[in-house]
Amino acid sequence: MEISIKSIDTIREAAREFISHIGEARVFAFYGKMGAGKTTFVKAICEELGSTDVITSPTFAIVNEYTAKQSPIYHFDFYRIKKLEEVYDMGYEEYFYSGALCLIEWPELIEDILPDDAVRVTIEEQPDGSRLVRY
Repeated sequence: MEISIKSIDTIREAAREFISHIGEARVFAFYGKMGAGKTTFVKAICEELGSTDVITSPTFAIVNEYTAKQSPIYHFDFYRIKKLEEVYDMGYEEYFYSGALCLIEWPELIEDILPDDAVRVTIEEQPDGSRLVRY
């Protein structure tokens, strides 16, 4: 599946399209270079799912929990993880296997423990400044 985000003005529309294809999947791993728009897209997804929380990258907290209409949303950022033991210590299994939506930035650092059914999502900046979301 591919979704094009032409500009920041169309990101909510892209988030709605993404949500319409979530199905039963609960864990989404977002790949992309620094500045590709991972956090911005996750923010739009959370807002479209009804969260009124302030949505920011959990770079230092590792995980943020947001309230949404249906269930909590867990937003992870593993950019600063130095060792996989840090993820074990935080109890990642309780989140990943909770049935709640888990949106993960920088999953490259935890590939070995991602659930087998995690959906891998790539966000790439295009030459014209738009973003292409593939999953």
